[in-house]
Amino acid sequence: MKIFVYKTLFIFFMAILLFHITIGPLINNFEQKIINIQSKENIELIKVKLRNEIKDAVKKKKYLNDEDRELIISFIDKVKSELKKKP
Repeated sequence: MKIFVYKTLFIFFMAILLFHITIGPLINNFEQKIINIQSKENIELIKVKLRNEIKDAVKKKKYLNDEDRELIISFIDKVKSELKKKP
């Protein structure tokens, strides 16, 4: 019985060690990326980029190509028709 307990504890600690060696750094890397995204400098940088993209989009004469325009119109018409139906 003693040997079974020792083997079980050994396997348990080896599994924890394997987890910390393989998965642990990936989780830490992901957490650091989230923290970096939430920093004030990054938020300001994202705001500036978004403003620039909006300015560029406003300057364009035509936003959508004809195929996209037709697809969006048909989708909106379908949604409108479904909203008008009464169950």
